[in-house]
Amino acid sequence: MDLKIEGKTALVLAAGGGLGCAIAASLALEGAALALCDIDPRALETTASHIRSKADVPVLTEAADLGDLAAMDSFVTRVSQKLGDIDILVNISGGPPPTTAANVPAQKWIDQFEVMVVPIIHVTDLVLPAMRKKRWGRIITSASSGVVAPIPRLGISNTLRSALVGWSKTLAGEVAADGITVNVIVPGRIATKRVRQLDDARAAQQGQSVEQIIQNSTATIPLRRYGEPEEYGNVVAFLASNKASYINGAMIRVDGGMIQSV
Repeated sequence: MDLKIEGKTALVLAAGGGLGCAIAASLALEGAALALCDIDPRALETTASHIRSKADVPVLTEAADLGDLAAMDSFVTRVSQKLGDIDILVNISGGPPPTTAANVPAQKWIDQFEVMVVPIIHVTDLVLPAMRKKRWGRIITSASSGVVAPIPRLGISNTLRSALVGWSKTLAGEVAADGITVNVIVPGRIATKRVRQLDDARAAQQGQSVEQIIQNSTATIPLRRYGEPEEYGNVVAFLASNKASYINGAMIRVDGGMIQSV
């Protein structure tokens, strides 16, 4: 299927992670030029090398902290100069450490809000003017299944990612008339380093082996397996395309049927 995004410019945040890498690869295979950002230069280069081995598209990278708003300003400007205005923005932020919802110091809430929420809104505001001028744009924010069914001991993640869902839905109504769609995509148990870290933490907490934790988790998924990052990336590529032009303000689950709600 030709998604008709060849020649578009896509900015993928947190591209060094498993989901970010897979999303970038899916967009590259459809011919999009890529701007990739991540705080980890080694992980970022791994993603860039992976993409260059799969697709002949321009790839621009920036090792920067998403929370450094001035750095993000400079990077968006450089992307526009080198690759053209950003047509597709994929918002991803790193996950916070496991916590309860209660008795978390106020400063930790503030620090995580400034890392997980503020930069996403800021970068989106940077790219919106050019999208509005072109009357075409795609803003896709990766959240967590915790925004639908809160995950125990992920209090900060459940809360702050839910804030991004509310922001995204509100923004979707504001920019749709300008030809811009805004959607949220929610992963279930996708086989990434982050999910392995959470499985490790749960194993330590419960005094079980990681293998048992994975087996227990898999039993809750109707497809009886963790998702592959590529499966997640392919859904993002579709949402970024003209084929998905009437999907707006939606939250799409890629979870194998795991989330137990309609």
